[in-house]
Amino acid sequence: MSSIFLPPPIQRINSEIVANAGVKLSILRLDLMHPQINGNKWFKLKYNLAEAKEKNFSTILTFGGAYSNHIYATAAAGKIFGFRTIGIIRGEENIPLNPTLQFALAQGMELVYIDRRTYKERHTDELQNQLKQQFGEVFIIPEGGCNLNGMRGCIEILETVKEFNTICLACGTGTTLAGMTLSLSQQQKVLGFPILKGGDFLNEDIKNSLINYLDSGLPAPVNCPSPWELICNYHFGGYAKVNNELRLFCQNFQQQYDIPLDYVYTGKMFYGVMDLITKGFFNSESLLLVHTGGLQGNLG
Repeated sequence: MSSIFLPPPIQRINSEIVANAGVKLSILRLDLMHPQINGNKWFKLKYNLAEAKEKNFSTILTFGGAYSNHIYATAAAGKIFGFRTIGIIRGEENIPLNPTLQFALAQGMELVYIDRRTYKERHTDELQNQLKQQFGEVFIIPEGGCNLNGMRGCIEILETVKEFNTICLACGTGTTLAGMTLSLSQQQKVLGFPILKGGDFLNEDIKNSLINYLDSGLPAPVNCPSPWELICNYHFGGYAKVNNELRLFCQNFQQQYDIPLDYVYTGKMFYGVMDLITKGFFNSESLLLVHTGGLQGNLG
């Protein structure tokens, strides 16, 4: 499966701000791995698709919002790897469809809309059994690829990256961060920037994910997670909330370094890191910022 993906390059950032702070700053460009299934989404899907294939499932069913990177990537992966895909979409259908859902539909994904109250039950056996009765034998991937298979894939993101002492990334569910901590040493640390307002709750979610993974018997390079921390004050008002300051930052960053950022995830994390650099938060550190893709969301 992995043969169609390019190795993600690492791009060094040279700027006066970074130099004055005595910091080395680099970007892991997961967004360049594949034009449609890129960023952390491929790593979250990889072992889910492998399990579905091993168990002879022909249909993948998953969940997401109307602008979901996960829905976009799953639809593309389904077409490429020969799975029928069904997307359970939060909320009502709006015509014309936004670019994310137009793309998913064009890849052959069947879109099914459910009300927000029902959507909150997406993790329950009751709703999942109803969906299996409706659609037959389906392999269910949770929203965002947030499960043990997703974590297993995320462990591989940094497997060839050893020279940095601090890794920074945007956090939605915390799955990617949890996986990364199982691939690093105790001398390295991971800083997560939640894009949700009140993202402190992710601390408990990440701890539980790590316990469940280490108890699962699935492979992990280390049996003790590297140190990690959440920095929760760069959410810009909450999920998908954007203001002119963030837009201007992302536009200027792309013009200066030729690196496009998305407004929902990476833009907020990059803004936070650059702000912390100017405030002296980092002390002679070698930083690696993980570009987790999601650029398709900017079309919305």
